[in-house]
Amino acid sequence: MTYFSAPSRTRNAARPAKATAAFNALKRDIMLGVLPAGAALTELDLAAHFSCSQGTVREALLQLQEEGLVRRQGHRGTQVSECTEAEAVEMFRVRLHVECSGIVRTLQAPSRTLAADLQALLAKMLDAAKAGDELELASFDRDFHRRIFQDARLPALDPILHRCLVHNHRFKISRSITPRDLVATAQRHGAIIEAIESGDVAKAGAALRHHIATIVDLGPDVFPDATQ
Repeated sequence: MTYFSAPSRTRNAARPAKATAAFNALKRDIMLGVLPAGAALTELDLAAHFSCSQGTVREALLQLQEEGLVRRQGHRGTQVSECTEAEAVEMFRVRLHVECSGIVRTLQAPSRTLAADLQALLAKMLDAAKAGDELELASFDRDFHRRIFQDARLPALDPILHRCLVHNHRFKISRSITPRDLVATAQRHGAIIEAIESGDVAKAGAALRHHIATIVDLGPDVFPDATQ
């Protein structure tokens, strides 16, 4: 059985085009569950599929490893990582702590372009939602939350937040049973922008906590008092 989709368009010009295409295509298939947890990914097969060198494939796999989407285990090769509820719960908890601590720092000295940047990203989320592209919507969602955190000036924590966001989206998509209202999902970010524009730290923190806590239903014990 062939799991691999066609290479997707590149969004990151910093990496070589073929490595970016391989990374994007593999990430899409992992996020959608086309490549299931435990699936083996061999450099030779992938190089043939993407018509590139094994070195290029290796670069793409290393990037996927950085995001926690694959596990590279020496002689055992590379496998798609698991997406368990236990890990999802801990990722959501870590994310909640990092973002809600960060927004306090962000509102102490927000950059002049923060609100405008967030509005622009919300517009991109809405465009993706109207096009029915949930993965593109999720990508702009990650950009949105990382843009807020950027002004917290805690750069060493950004990779941690990014990994949490990727796994949150993978878990959410993998647990979907019925189609979601993607436009409503995008519009949920408006309340965060309004709270940030108000300059009210407590209001912004509450809006962010509620947003994170209501992404998926993991039970009230995971986020006590956060959904009020």
